Order: sequence, then C-alpha cells, then structure tokens
Amino acid sequence: MSEPSGKRLKTSFPICKTHRAIIGTRVKQNFPTVVEESICGVTTLLMEVAYRLEALAKIFEQDDNALPRFAAFFHQESKKEQRQAEAMLDYLRERGGQYCNKDIQKPGYEGVCTVLQALDLTLAQWKEVMAILLELIQCAKERGDPHTASVVKSSFLGPLVPKVKTLGDLLTNARRLGCTHDRTGGFGEYLMDQLQEELAGI
Repeated sequence: MSEPSGKRLKTSFPICKTHRAIIGTRVKQNFPTVVEESICGVTTLLMEVAYRLEALAKIFEQDDNALPRFAAFFHQESKKEQRQAEAMLDYLRERGGQYCNKDIQKPGYEGVCTVLQALDLTLAQWKEVMAILLELIQCAKERGDPHTASVVKSSFLGPLVPKVKTLGDLLTNARRLGCTHDRTGGFGEYLMDQLQEELAGI
C-alpha cells in the first residue's frame, strides 16, 4: 500500500521532518516515504552516538583521568557506531532513498569525570537506540515494508543486544568496586581499567 501524500507518522523517534526524496529514481520500490524519512533520522542519531562515545574516549585520555583502556573501549565503540551509521546510510541509498545532511549535536559531556557517569550515559543512549530501532521495525511492518524491518532487526538491533548486556556487567562491577559519580572512587576505577575482562582485550 502506498504512503498517502503529505501524511507523516506521529512518533517519538527521530524522523527527518525536512526530508527531500529523490524525484524520478528507478531504484525505489515498496519503500514508503515515512520509512525513508525515519531511516534518514535514525542515521543522524547513530552519527551523534558515535560522536558522544568519542567524546567520552577523549575524557579518559586526559591526564586527570588517565584510564587508557576505558579510553580505548569508548574509542572502539565509537568506530563501531560510525560503521553502523554508514551501513544504514548505504541501505538507504540501495533502496533509492536520500540522506539529508544535518548538523551533529554537541555531546554536552563537559561535566563527565568518572567511569560510572560515562557507563550510565552510554547505557542510557544504547537503550534509547534500541527503543528507536524497535519502533522503526514496527513502522516498517505497518507500512508494508518487511525488507526494512528484517534488515534493521538483523543488522542493527541484533548486534546492540549483547553490547547493552556488556554495559550492564561493567556498571555492576563498577559499583561493586566502589566507583562513584564523584571522584571519590578513583581506586575502583583504576582496578577496573587494569583488570576488567571486557577492556583487557582492547
């Protein structure tokens, strides 16, 4: 069923409200306008997540934190998120859609100074991305686009599930070692940086 002209989905996820569809494309088939707009918006969101993770990596590279494995962990996750954003952008193009370039928002992490803060923020944003991807899958199904629903589930939602579990484990261990939201848990942060298995292989 084709998307009604001018009709926009009422949703909480980052739909591109200024989206400009390609006119006359021969590639687009069964790709509802609202799904195209949604993928455009989600792509920008993934780019913003990558930027935020890189900002956290830089915080732990500073001499007043000096937690190199945490810095490497957030840097690696930032690169993974950037690759996911690029993969979604490639999918959008394969379906005959167009990405609308947008400004990436400043992370606003100037006040972050501890591992616990960084892990809490990362877990929250990954859970937000999961909720948005689930909504995108549902949107695609309701609009008669099972291909998008399948691709988003397998290539974007699936890899995120174990990452959320890893963050939960790191948060549990951080609290167990006495890490805090202020700078009083420094020794626990040092132990995690040296001993935590999820960071040791980086």
